[in-house]
Amino acid sequence: MKKRSTEFRVGPAGWSYRDWDGIVYPQPAGKDFKRLNYLARYFDVIEVNVTFYRFILPRYSRRWMEEVADNKRFKFTVKLYNKITHEGGKIGGDEEKRWIAGIEPLAEEGRLGAVLAQFPYSFHNTRDNRHYLIELTKRLPPFPLVIEVRHRSWDREEVFDFLADNGLGFCNIDQPRVSYSIEPTARTTSPVGYIRLHGRNVRDWFRKGAGRDARYNYSYSEGEIEEWLDKIETIGENAQQVYVIANNHYRGQAPANALEIKSGMEGKRVPVPPTLLDAYPRLKGIRARQKGNPS
Repeated sequence: MKKRSTEFRVGPAGWSYRDWDGIVYPQPAGKDFKRLNYLARYFDVIEVNVTFYRFILPRYSRRWMEEVADNKRFKFTVKLYNKITHEGGKIGGDEEKRWIAGIEPLAEEGRLGAVLAQFPYSFHNTRDNRHYLIELTKRLPPFPLVIEVRHRSWDREEVFDFLADNGLGFCNIDQPRVSYSIEPTARTTSPVGYIRLHGRNVRDWFRKGAGRDARYNYSYSEGEIEEWLDKIETIGENAQQVYVIANNHYRGQAPANALEIKSGMEGKRVPVPPTLLDAYPRLKGIRARQKGNPS
């Protein structure tokens, strides 16, 4: 991938998964081990998922920043609260202020890369929904806001023009292709380019009773990663910041694929956690030689 003035960052969605112990993280890790601090040795961005489910206190944001302090390039992207994206905005003014207050320290310290508003498959391209997006920009502070939509009705030129006119970024996604799922795109509608890779587990994506692990159990092949490297380069041609987030988290497949993407983007070998290398020996092909043991 050619070097540009655009800043590219790649990393996983989330960091607190029990099934990563012994695969992504060393096991036993020791009482002073901090997962976020460990990942910041290998990645320059992580998407925060806990903010989708509940409010966080500002002190959590400050603690996270302390854990990544050694990585000056590190940014967080943050998922918007689910009551705003999945429950028709059923959230009061005080609740909204509490949610905002929790992530404001990240913005104040320049560590907030973007706020991701992930909408469900049922959120179609309608006049009311487009109006809701406009209202959302008025309700939130001027955070870099990126919209993730999953229905194919949004994949239209007039939609991308609408997003650009309203200062909204567009999240390019890779997801299981069923029914009217939006296809992979390479679009940029704001200074922030965003990509989320959910995997392609068609069998379990909408299967009743399938848990989170089953839905996101997928490992991208070398050929599939190459497809996205081309798209990432296209997205970077019109963006100032590009964030590539791997969300196929089960058993550390997200960080494994993220490192493969990072290596492809940078055109060189990259550091790999030793336990992750043991779990996914194919990473030997991208692993940089390191002095000592980073774990």
